[in-house]
Amino acid sequence: MSDWILAIDTSTEACSCALGQGDRVYERYTDIPRKHAEKVLPMVEELLAEAAIERRDLGAIAFGRGPGAFTGLRIAASVVQGLAFALELPVIPVSSLQALAQRGYREYQHNKTVAAIDARMGEIYWCCFCLDSNGLMQPLSEEFLCPPSEMQTRDVTTSSGWHGVGTGWQYQQVMPAPFCELDNVHSGVFTHALDVLALAMPRFHAGEGVAATDALPVYLRNKVTHQKPSG
Repeated sequence: MSDWILAIDTSTEACSCALGQGDRVYERYTDIPRKHAEKVLPMVEELLAEAAIERRDLGAIAFGRGPGAFTGLRIAASVVQGLAFALELPVIPVSSLQALAQRGYREYQHNKTVAAIDARMGEIYWCCFCLDSNGLMQPLSEEFLCPPSEMQTRDVTTSSGWHGVGTGWQYQQVMPAPFCELDNVHSGVFTHALDVLALAMPRFHAGEGVAATDALPVYLRNKVTHQKPSG
């Protein structure tokens, strides 16, 4: 099987695609809210042309599965399901918060990050991540949905060196300590397919992946019950 992986992310305001095989990586990224549906497939075709391969040369497809913007998640899932079903490829769903934390490491070398995405309706999606020995950001807990004023965790209070990344950090002024005291915060950062690709590659080589019909978005608001993080 080919080890070319296509990654798609439309979980936030940005629309991006990445294509990789080993050290060969190609990417497209643009910040175009509400135009993801018309841009994502042309981006995919541009990447395939640049890499001089065709759809049938792909080995798997990865996507930012959420949490994030409802419409964007549905677009990515729909596109990925269609491509993977037609090509009979496995799909690797990647947490959008994990991809956001990975971008924080890739661009700012932050190895302890609180990733937060604006969930609208006065709430944010968030989770804490730490870098592992393979250079990948790993979650320290489940992913949470709550008002920024109700964030609670032991992870950030027990050690120093934490950073914030993502649109949820525009609400830092109402976050409780120690979140409101973090110095290094990047609130204008969106998810990027490059980081979805980086997180998907080792999972693909480990034989992970789901069928196209199981490539579903994660909204968090669909949970029947919601437990706040303990603090």
